[in-house]
Amino acid sequence: MTSTPVVVTSRRGSILVAHLANPPVNALSHAVRTGLSEALDEAERDVSIAGLVIAGQGRMFSAGADVTEFGQPLREPRLGGIVARLDAFPKPVVAAIHGSALGGGLELALASHARVASPGAKLGLPEVKLGLLPGSGGILRLPRLVGVPAALEVIAEGRELTADKAVELGLLEEITDGDPIDVACAVVMRLASENALPRASSRPFPPFGEAEQAEARKALAKKARGREAPQRAVDLFVMASATPFADAVPLEHEACRALVASPQSRALRHVFAAERAVARPAAIPAGAAPRPVAKVGVVGPGVMGRGIAIAMLDAGLPVILVGRALSSPDSAVGLIGRHYEGLVRRGTLTEEARAERLSRLVATTAMSALSGCGLVVETVSEALAAKREVIAAIDEVIGDRAILVTNTSYLDVADLASATSRRANFAGMHFFNPANVMKLVETVRTKDAAPDVLATLMAFGKRLGKTAVLVGPSEGFVANRMLSKRTREALFLLQEGASPAQVDRLLSGFGFPVGPFTLADMAGLDLMVATRAARADGMSERERGADIAEALVAAGRLGRKNGRGYYAYGEDGRPTDDPAVADLLAAHRASRGIATRSVADEEVLERCLLALANEGAKLVDEGAVERASDIDVIWTTGLGFPAHLGGPMFWASEMGLPNVLERLEHYARLVGDAFFAPADLVRKLAANDGRFE
Repeated sequence: MTSTPVVVTSRRGSILVAHLANPPVNALSHAVRTGLSEALDEAERDVSIAGLVIAGQGRMFSAGADVTEFGQPLREPRLGGIVARLDAFPKPVVAAIHGSALGGGLELALASHARVASPGAKLGLPEVKLGLLPGSGGILRLPRLVGVPAALEVIAEGRELTADKAVELGLLEEITDGDPIDVACAVVMRLASENALPRASSRPFPPFGEAEQAEARKALAKKARGREAPQRAVDLFVMASATPFADAVPLEHEACRALVASPQSRALRHVFAAERAVARPAAIPAGAAPRPVAKVGVVGPGVMGRGIAIAMLDAGLPVILVGRALSSPDSAVGLIGRHYEGLVRRGTLTEEARAERLSRLVATTAMSALSGCGLVVETVSEALAAKREVIAAIDEVIGDRAILVTNTSYLDVADLASATSRRANFAGMHFFNPANVMKLVETVRTKDAAPDVLATLMAFGKRLGKTAVLVGPSEGFVANRMLSKRTREALFLLQEGASPAQVDRLLSGFGFPVGPFTLADMAGLDLMVATRAARADGMSERERGADIAEALVAAGRLGRKNGRGYYAYGEDGRPTDDPAVADLLAAHRASRGIATRSVADEEVLERCLLALANEGAKLVDEGAVERASDIDVIWTTGLGFPAHLGGPMFWASEMGLPNVLERLEHYARLVGDAFFAPADLVRKLAANDGRFE
């Protein structure tokens, strides 16, 4: 049986057209590279062929390398060899780009003698997002064509260029509304009539002095904290600026090959694969089609409800916003309007778009207005009785196929489902504040939720621009349940002698955007106290006794909102240590008979991070998530765990689960079995030196 060719050639007069035909993204697999090599052979040996056009079939030119080949032995022809042949080819080669030309796909285009594109084309070298860099001439050619600043944005930050921007920079020859292959053929014929072919490799590398290098490193250190590949890109730009092109080619390739084996790239590729896996949960049968959702409702116009409504408006949906008090819907509309006015002032939204979005918003106190909604989100206060009452009221007015969703952080979703007459149409969607900004949403299933309801909610999350992760019902679900364990250890560490600044310094140094106490001050200590009060029944006596936030609030310290919390805040808003907090902590320890000790930095990090991983292992064991990598997506997407370290479960696997087990047992002796007894899954995997993923 003959396999379908992945490079299809055809003739347009005297021009050979090579179509990349490896759906869905025309990845540059070994078979594609072989097909391109054969097309070059044909074009070179056939004297009737004036030149070559490379194009993509389907929806794009090419998204680049075949990720399934990462870490595998390289097979000829390699992409670098194809690129070198294109650069030196004696006949003109033009890339006809539609859709996306990314990674190795763009490197093919860069080595061609010219490039044309459709208006909506996107061009980029996104390898840095996987801890990698382009290794087939992208670093050497792109700066020669567009300059160093633009090339650094594309290569070290992973930004894409629009077709318009690419023309402005000189990367594209032309944008055409017609068939880009026709235009590319015309360019081939023009180039064939000229004496010399334009080659990026023949251009000088733009100046890249020490001052520019230092500025680039500083900016990238801020934008990509802790990541190696962006800084390595600067190294390679420096090398390319001082090295003849031919000598720089193998240096670029070897540097980029080395990154493939780096821990950061392994972690980022793990997250990349995990993000795609969560979109296809096994709990939703393949045949479960999402229900249509044309209009949506939000009940509860508080901070969370407004954020959810904005996310829905941004997604193009008509929104019914219901508030129970007469003033609340109108107030919410005003606040949502001010949000959009701010975007208009900043130039990120047009006045016309603002008006159009607000025209789709209806605010009311009448539950009956929800009758035509395909999906309604309840987002009133975290009180079981109040939520049950509102859910029952919504249930009375919506249709039999409408989906009712609760946005709760801790409450039992199955219990809340009992307030409805159609449990199969009920589930949870746990948004994170601010809901219009945060990318994560936990979709919470119950045993009664219909498969097509869950399919609808996963698709709806994607429609809102979120990363939706299907989780099971448990207190705090995944994110908050795990976060509570880190918070617990942070408070215990304060009790034992650590300072807020020490804990925050170490966790932010690890890669979190901020530490737990800076975060608490940002959220408001009164809110933290309210959350602790709501969860008090589920806490141990020691956890309830770690009532440091309560003591701070009693002392009038609410966090940033009044300039005093775990830290003091001056007019510039920067946190500084406050001796009053040290005194309060000393008094707290003394009142509980806790002897102060010096807590090592290593202990602070291990206790906070191992508490996460151990709780995650319990969640996997309980079936609250389908796989450990789902937890990594939740933490890297929603809770600031550095993606270049892969998430808490990948991080623990990299540490080695036998080592994790030993440290958990150590802290179980130090802190107590109730807090650090190793999860059964940790013991099981450690026995065979296994990994979570």
